Order: sequence, then C-alpha cells, then structure tokens
Amino acid sequence: MRRMWLGLSVTVSVAAALGCTSPPADADVRMATLEREGKQMDAALDTVETRLLGNQSTVAMWQELGRRHQEVSAIQCKVADEHLVAIMQHYERMEEKARRLKRRTGSGDSVASASTTVLTSGKAPRRAHY
Repeated sequence: MRRMWLGLSVTVSVAAALGCTSPPADADVRMATLEREGKQMDAALDTVETRLLGNQSTVAMWQELGRRHQEVSAIQCKVADEHLVAIMQHYERMEEKARRLKRRTGSGDSVASASTTVLTSGKAPRRAHY
C-alpha cells in the first residue's frame, strides 16, 4: 500500500512537472511582460554594443595618430639636425671668408663698415631735417 501511494505521488509530481496541470491565470500577462522586457534588454544591449564599437574605433584612430606623430617627430628631428649642421657649416665658411679677406686687405681698416654710409659720388650724405 505504501508503495502504491509512493508511486502515485511520484506520478502526480512528474505530471505536474511536465505541465499536465493548467497554467496560472496570469501566465499570459507574465509572458508578455517577459517578452517586452527581453526586447527592451536587447535594445539596450544593441545600444551598448554600438557605443563600444564606436569607442573602439576612436581608440584605434588615436593610436594611429600617435604612431604617425612619432614618425613625423622623428623625421622632423632628423631634418632639424641636418639644417642646424648646415647653418653651422655656413657660418664657419663665412668666418673663414672674413678672415681671408681681412688678411688680404691688411688690417681691415680700408674696408667700409656696415655702419657707415658710402656714396659712389664721393659726396657726404645729407642729414635729414626733422
């Protein structure tokens, strides 16, 4: 007898678990609510995914710009160094040229200085009246 009750209770439990009982009255409302919440959750996840993809592309762009900046900076430093060396060589040539000119002319007194005005007519320059 005891086995019969045990078998019957197991059968009823299995039948209830398999859905042989009628669903609750508010099951349709709960199912509609769950579907609506599921759609809202999908929309929210789509928004988050879109933002993440946008942010990933922004990060990739900034990384690329940083890489390019490093390349351009390296090139600029190299060019600036070469330019500075060329300027120094130019000044050295000009100093050597000035030394040779000074040696050739003697003391350098006969060469007109940049601060004096020399007229080709031999006349003295006029003074401005203010």
